[in-house]
Amino acid sequence: MKAVIYPGQQLSRTYNVPAKTFSLADLWKKIIDYSAAQENNRLLWSAISIFGHGTIFTIGTLATVILTGNLFFLLVATCLTMTMVLVVNLAALPTKYTVPILFASVFIDLLIIATAVAMA
Repeated sequence: MKAVIYPGQQLSRTYNVPAKTFSLADLWKKIIDYSAAQENNRLLWSAISIFGHGTIFTIGTLATVILTGNLFFLLVATCLTMTMVLVVNLAALPTKYTVPILFASVFIDLLIIATAVAMA
């Protein structure tokens, strides 16, 4: 069967497709959904939070702060991020809370490191 195209016939159609936009609310919802789905791995996330954050990120952040000028408010902020993770895990809260707090505390530690290096 052959197709016939008439001179006035439109060859293509246009569709209005909304562009994807970046939203912090969407990112936060993805993190919450992921952490709620990780409830079966609760012990693993607790171990990563306490041992990983306590031995790698907190020690690294404290070392960076001490070596770049030993500013008291950065030392306090570093200790508070570890305390935040420790309290949530010792309270045995579900992963819906522990995983986002772990990510937030690692992000805060990275900000503290950047601040310490910038102020040195």
